[in-house]
Amino acid sequence: QLQVVESGGGLVQPGGSLRLSCVASRLSSLDYYTIAWFRQAPGKEREGVSCISGFLRYADSVRGRFSILRDTAKNTVYLEMDNLKPEDSAVYYCAAERRSDSSCSLRRMDYSYWGQGTQVAVSS
Repeated sequence: QLQVVESGGGLVQPGGSLRLSCVASRLSSLDYYTIAWFRQAPGKEREGVSCISGFLRYADSVRGRFSILRDTAKNTVYLEMDNLKPEDSAVYYCAAERRSDSSCSLRRMDYSYWGQGTQVAVSS
């Protein structure tokens, strides 16, 4: 069964940058899967941040500041986060689903495989 593991979280000052990594294992190729990043802040619903399949998608709140990248050779998807704001603080989760077409979804219900999350804190 596919597994995904996140890393790269930490504490950063407002305006700073972080790169999160999602490493997938127990799969033949990352090309067969849609990968998404979600986040959940205390007391809030888990929300989709970005996803990658044949196309990319970003939530309005992060567009222009975050970039999603895929390295198929390393079975890894990265989330590059720039100009971080305090409201970006959350636990960030990587999710995966077998790909059916080139589109990708930011709906939590569309993903079967989830990592344990990595904490991101943006504070001065």
